[in-house]
Amino acid sequence: MVQEKANAILEALNSATATNQEELEQFRIQYISKRSVIGALMGEMRNIPNEEKKAFGVTINNLKQTAQTKFKALIDGLENNNAESKAAIDLTLPPLEDAPGSTHPITAIRQQITQIFERLGFNLSEGPEIEDDWHNFTALNFPPNHPAREMQDTFFIQQDKEPEKAIDELALRTHTSSVQVRVMEDSEPPIRTLSIGRVFRNEAISARAHCIFHQVEGLYVDKNVSFLDLKQTVYHFVKELFGKDTKIRFRPSYFPFTEPSAEIDISCNICKGKGCNICKHTGWVEIAGSGMVDPNVLKNCGIDPEAYTGFAFGMGLERITMLKYQVNDLRLFTENDVRFLKQFKTL
Repeated sequence: MVQEKANAILEALNSATATNQEELEQFRIQYISKRSVIGALMGEMRNIPNEEKKAFGVTINNLKQTAQTKFKALIDGLENNNAESKAAIDLTLPPLEDAPGSTHPITAIRQQITQIFERLGFNLSEGPEIEDDWHNFTALNFPPNHPAREMQDTFFIQQDKEPEKAIDELALRTHTSSVQVRVMEDSEPPIRTLSIGRVFRNEAISARAHCIFHQVEGLYVDKNVSFLDLKQTVYHFVKELFGKDTKIRFRPSYFPFTEPSAEIDISCNICKGKGCNICKHTGWVEIAGSGMVDPNVLKNCGIDPEAYTGFAFGMGLERITMLKYQVNDLRLFTENDVRFLKQFKTL
């Protein structure tokens, strides 16, 4: 009786098929799981005479091995059928449209700023992100050990493994003004250039600051360049980018590389002047520093300060983007959250 059950199970195993996952799962439950028919047959071991138990055990083991082999064969057959069905593509069907990508807001603003200044005759210039002390500090009128160097927390690059022999002559650039130095060293006035790139400062990351960000800096050097030229250039840029209703103000300030110097503020585009965390509840947001190029900087770059004057300005690209698109947390630009980035598809 028991042997007849075993023969029936073996015959069913050999003839079993599975054309989908449901049938495959049914096979597993019926022949391989703990509650399978083979397991139930094993439970009849207690009713087998002692002299027949060894032969019965061999029969059960053969059934288990046959079930496992069959199960693997059914899995392989099902995978092959799925692969063949996927390969059978109807080439007469119309193609699926690709989902359009999105432009990163920083990239979009960079393009807009570039276009505005290109229309004013500015060209683009680039420089290395790892800079020497001369181009990052000294040529820009930062004397050695001058307190002005503390205005920017710098990531210095240690060139020697022994701390006592470390030479802090190389650093990650703290501003793209270093590019302007290189342009003035290699060019003759008139110079009208725009430098855009990443800069690095050892600052705590918050909604308003980051240790890695982008700067846009402009430089114009020629004969008889005045502060009025700087103001008109800034007015044109702000009105073009933020709209004609945007208010602008200049505040006296200090920078080692410009004299006189001024901070540039615009009316907060996020709270419309009512006050928020970005404008520190003042209704105004600083967007740039500016001023007339210091004669010492011109002299350091091989330009005669008696014959030429110039203006320079610099701004953080992230700050401009926050105001343009009313984003209240600068960290969103570097978190790569698709939910945030896909909002800028139409830029």
